[in-house]
Amino acid sequence: MPYITKEKKEELATGRLVKDPGELNYLITLQLKNYMYDKTLSYQVINDIIGALEGAKLEFYRRVALPYENGKISENGDIYS
Repeated sequence: MPYITKEKKEELATGRLVKDPGELNYLITLQLKNYMYDKTLSYQVINDIIGALEGAKLEFYRRVALPYENGKISENGDIYS
């Protein structure tokens, strides 16, 4: 959940790097809220946000998770061989 202490919010506002999943969730949620701020809430806006999140997730998987997993397959063997 994006519910972190006031002190952590203030620290993150200074540019401190994220230290845990709660802080990461908070910053992502804050950006989503800021994106919606000047827009009229609609299906399109909701769809745009979900699409951006899904695209970011897929790109992270493609660029970070997949190479990591492929390295582990090479290191430990492939269960699907």
